[in-house]
Amino acid sequence: MFENLNWWEIGALLLVALLIFGDRLPNVISDGLRMLRNLRDMARNATGDLSRELGTDIQLEDLHPKAFIRKHLLSEEDEEAIRKPLQGTYDKIRSDLTDVQREFGEVASAADIRASAASTGAAGSTAAGVSGSAGAGGSAAGSAPPVGAQPRAFDADAT
Repeated sequence: MFENLNWWEIGALLLVALLIFGDRLPNVISDGLRMLRNLRDMARNATGDLSRELGTDIQLEDLHPKAFIRKHLLSEEDEEAIRKPLQGTYDKIRSDLTDVQREFGEVASAADIRASAASTGAAGSTAAGVSGSAGAGGSAAGSAPPVGAQPRAFDADAT
């Protein structure tokens, strides 16, 4: 609930609450906590009554319709029969995606400029010598960048 607030914003909210409620702030906090406690007790009593009426043990999480059907209406065999055809499809898609991810990794490693420049070694230094003769301000088309220049970073997500 408060995950998008930082400490300064929470402090400002507490200061505003103190200014609005003043001396009554402790009473307002205790009334809010009492109301929250009463709501929890009501939910616990409702699940207890429902559990007693149905004759099964029901938790608050079981009141979600999908969870209720899965737990109380379907047997394990029925659930397995529903899940079995989907499991094969899921496994096939997962293996296909694993293959695609591996291929993307191979392409990215092959296209990595820094790794290929380090592996060429002496060939890079000769290419740098050729590009130095192309002119004072630039390099020849198709040749490597000047020695002091930073190589462009390859962004695999952009392709």
